[in-house]
Amino acid sequence: MADTAISSRPLNPASDQNITVLDQKVALAASQAAIGQQMPDVALLDRKGSPVRLHDFKGKPLLVSFMYTGCFQVCPTTTKNLQKALNGAVSRLGPDAFNVISIGFNQPSDSPQALKSFANQNGMNLPNWEFLSPTMALVPELASAFGFRYVQTAAGFDHLNQVTLVDKYGRIVRQIYGTTFTAEMLTEPLTELSNGKELPPESRPLDELIDKVILLCSRYDPLSGRYRVDYRIFMEAAGLVTFLLVMIWFIWGERRRTRLG
Repeated sequence: MADTAISSRPLNPASDQNITVLDQKVALAASQAAIGQQMPDVALLDRKGSPVRLHDFKGKPLLVSFMYTGCFQVCPTTTKNLQKALNGAVSRLGPDAFNVISIGFNQPSDSPQALKSFANQNGMNLPNWEFLSPTMALVPELASAFGFRYVQTAAGFDHLNQVTLVDKYGRIVRQIYGTTFTAEMLTEPLTELSNGKELPPESRPLDELIDKVILLCSRYDPLSGRYRVDYRIFMEAAGLVTFLLVMIWFIWGERRRTRLG
């Protein structure tokens, strides 16, 4: 699985003790522990306000994501990137090969009407993609069942960006992490499941997954509630490249002087 996990905060956030921080190691462990579990048979509301049971989606592979409509930074970007990947998957596999649901976990704000407006504003109109609203009391059960951890912060919620892959029997078989999803990340496992094959279990250790979670190119600013580019990363990379070039030049010069001597 070519995935890059990312959360709405870096692994080493600001030291302000009043800021709630997601423990990414705990979050990843919970996410991975959900693999092999059966998704619950609970009822949520679709964008029309009609009840829909999760087990209604059995029979086809299912992609499940959690989001909240009040997120103005990471969530819309992630959902739009997911939309691009889904468009590619639908064009290759067809709209009847799998289903997708996005669950609004910030209740009561993520009402059916709020999810409908969010989908309409972002042009998310794939026929096999539904946005569902649970009751507030149901959110903890759903989050636990799918291995989704989140904490409330001054700027919203801190959570891993994950898409959960469920087979046609309702069993969770894989977690896909990232903000930049590609069609290949989705079509490969979806094709395997559609052909009746079982996905091999993930064999990567938790520490390796944690390395994938670190938000490399941005840092969260608790004062503004926004993300900013961390130019130190580019400076460090430039410094490393400069050091390597200097070493190559030095070694080449030493060898040249040895030959001339």
